[in-house]
Amino acid sequence: MDPIFTTWLVIAGISIVFLWIILYFVPIGLWFSAMVSGVKISLLQLILMRWRKVPPTTIVSALIEGTKAGLQLNANELEAHFLAGGHVANVVHALVSAQKANINLDFNMATAIDLAGRDVFQAVQMSVNPKVINTPPVAAVAKDGIQLIAKARVTVRASIKQLVGGAGEETILARVGEGIVSSIGSSQTHKSVLENPDSISKVVLSKGLDAGTAFEILSIDIADIDVGRNIGAVLQMDQANADKNIAQAKAEEKRAMAVALEQEMIAKAQEARAKVILAEAEIPLAIAEAFREGNLGVMDYYKFQNIQADTQMRESIVNPRAASQTTDSDQK
Repeated sequence: MDPIFTTWLVIAGISIVFLWIILYFVPIGLWFSAMVSGVKISLLQLILMRWRKVPPTTIVSALIEGTKAGLQLNANELEAHFLAGGHVANVVHALVSAQKANINLDFNMATAIDLAGRDVFQAVQMSVNPKVINTPPVAAVAKDGIQLIAKARVTVRASIKQLVGGAGEETILARVGEGIVSSIGSSQTHKSVLENPDSISKVVLSKGLDAGTAFEILSIDIADIDVGRNIGAVLQMDQANADKNIAQAKAEEKRAMAVALEQEMIAKAQEARAKVILAEAEIPLAIAEAFREGNLGVMDYYKFQNIQADTQMRESIVNPRAASQTTDSDQK
């Protein structure tokens, strides 16, 4: 290959790269677009944006959109908002939409809402076109013990002034659910709620549930009410079972005490019987001793035998089984 051609080719490549670098840091085309759109911004300012790592295209496009909509925007403020982590295009879209809808929204408020993590453009749209939020099924029990399961549709509109620091949709849903439970719980019967479901909406709306939130509640409509379980009957059954278990436990305790008392009485009776048997075993010894000492004669001994025989006969007449058991034991 010709060395001269190669040299010119290298020079051309270097020139193209150099030209691209110049056009990247000196966005002449972007500056010209801004100038013909009526946006006053210097070429030097666009070059410095590149060095500050701010995309000039984003800033210039936002300025053009705002200028065409009649807004007075400052390039430095837009650049500062971008460096703070904001969404410049979203803020300008919100400002233009708010102006067309006659909503009082200035640049500082819009940037504050955007930096707070909320979609300011969507908030403006919700101010014009309210949003419907469907609540999850909310279960509550009326005073007659019947459970009702209600679903509601909450129509809300974004409150621009409360978007910074105001509570979100989750708080709205929680408060509405609490209001539904309170309204149903204060009803005398579940039938009255089924007949007039709008009474729930009136009670919930009167509580001012949107206080401190980023939304304004326009309406609360009960979409559906289903009858659930008879909670009152279930609680009564549970209470009856608990009372029955307590009564059974007390009865078992009394029975155990009675069995223990019976065992104690049996033990005492056996102890007394043992003492009687021991005492009876000493009778022959006493009789023998009386014979030796002359305190008992033969005739007295026969009389004693006759009395014992007569006593056994009487016992056999009164209780034949006990008498036969006694006789068997004596024989053994």
